Amino acid sequence: MQGFNKYYPPDYDPSQGSLNKFRGKHALGDRARKIDQGILITRFELPFNIWCGTCNNHIGMGVRYNAEKKKIGAYYSTPIYSFRCKCHLCSGWFEIQTDPKNTRYVVVSGARQKEEDWNPEDNGGFAVHDTDKEQVNIDPLAALEKTTDAKRLVETVQKPRIQSLQQTSEHYNADPYALSSKARKRFREEKKVEQNKRRSDDFLKDRYALPAGMSLLEEDEQAKEEARTEWQKAKLDRELRESKRRKTTLDIISIPATSSRLSRKASANSGSDALSSLRSRILQNTAKSSALGSARS
Repeated sequence: MQGFNKYYPPDYDPSQGSLNKFRGKHALGDRARKIDQGILITRFELPFNIWCGTCNNHIGMGVRYNAEKKKIGAYYSTPIYSFRCKCHLCSGWFEIQTDPKNTRYVVVSGARQKEEDWNPEDNGGFAVHDTDKEQVNIDPLAALEKTTDAKRLVETVQKPRIQSLQQTSEHYNADPYALSSKARKRFREEKKVEQNKRRSDDFLKDRYALPAGMSLLEEDEQAKEEARTEWQKAKLDRELRESKRRKTTLDIISIPATSSRLSRKASANSGSDALSSLRSRILQNTAKSSALGSARS
């Protein structure tokens, strides 16, 4: 924890005043080295761009200096202060004073303010009150005409508008309880419809394994008709594909059946030829054996 205690020397006498007075120092320290002249060293920031009168260099708005602050007068009950600063680019001094009458700062000596004219009225603001400007003579007829136009505007535009707004406000605020009940009833009905729709959507998503984050369309006659048309079109396409597949399957099955008949017929012919040749060979062998037996006898 930071210590805030002060050291009091043994020879300190409280009757002599504060500790700063006993040590011969001011409470503000070095900032009050010229306090006897009415000058206090304070941190001052330039309110606008200036040109130094000694080195003729530009000093931008917002540059800070350790200025000598001094009260030089008053405007009614508002004090007028003078800020004397030393240029950081040279050893020249310049002085700036407050102007409570016109709510601004004024360069007194050692520099000149950069002229940057800006009219608030041209930029959507309010006009600056100029106290030095002479009072312009106003034509009484023009003032009367302006007042008449303003009254006519109030009677024809502003007053009916205010009355219509008041009637609207009275209409909607005459019975707050009834209006609140009607609004809450409509809210409950809409909430109930939304809950039923969410429940049916969740059922469809679970049934068809759809993503949980998918948003389904609202049910209306147009959407139903489009869905029905798409379903019928898909059904026709499926039937055409099934018929083509059946036809292709029948063609594939008929080709092997024909080839099997031809092969069986060829095998039957070849079998009959082999049987006849075997039969002829057996007869030949029988004839040969009978001839040899007769020859031996």
